[in-house]
Amino acid sequence: MKLITVLNQLRALAILEGISYLLLIPTVILKYGYEMGLPNKIVGSIHGLLFVLYSIWVVYYAIKKKWNLMKTLISLAASLFPFATFIVDQRILKIEAQDQLKAATDPTS
Repeated sequence: MKLITVLNQLRALAILEGISYLLLIPTVILKYGYEMGLPNKIVGSIHGLLFVLYSIWVVYYAIKKKWNLMKTLISLAASLFPFATFIVDQRILKIEAQDQLKAATDPTS
């Protein structure tokens, strides 16, 4: 996936944000179970940055493509739940990418 388009950037951010969310689980165990706070601080900071970037990209793309409010809110809310950004990528963003590709190759449009 080339990161040239805003949609591909958003898809990459969705995946990275979801991975960073999942990486918080073992770092929280390290922090509270073994008093090792540094991994949690590092992963937490990265996750926070990815969360903010993902949210900004969702709002920007939603405005650009005139998404309805429900699709926008679902995409934003996905960043609050583990695995949800993966689902948004597959059920919303991947379909957007396929529709864009179809529109670009369709000579009748």
